[in-house]
Amino acid sequence: QEQLVESGGGLVQPGGSLRLSCVASGRTFSGRTFSSYVMGWFRQAPGKEREFVASISRSGGRTDYANSVKGRFTISRDNAKNTVYLQMNSLKPEDTAEYYCAADWVLAIMVVTTTPEEYDYWGQGTQVTVSS
Repeated sequence: QEQLVESGGGLVQPGGSLRLSCVASGRTFSGRTFSSYVMGWFRQAPGKEREFVASISRSGGRTDYANSVKGRFTISRDNAKNTVYLQMNSLKPEDTAEYYCAADWVLAIMVVTTTPEEYDYWGQGTQVTVSS
């Protein structure tokens, strides 16, 4: 069964860093390889809607970020390892949320996806708490 598995969440003090990982395990998604998918990170805080954090194109050549994380977060991917990463620096209490990775199958090489409705597969999430 295809699935996305996030890891790397935890409790960190304001100003600290975390690195989230998301591994695509099992068979390829619907017969397509990991590199066929745009990958994204989203987050959802209690009582709030799920919001876009970052997205990366199939080859990794293009990225996009929410304004709230630009300059602090970096998304990257390793297609040989079926893994996407989210490096989070200078964390703030408002970054506290459940973080989800997602996969969107696309044909174009240099596109990113920012809307959750377009994503085909989702992980179960990993909790990030920023608190002193």
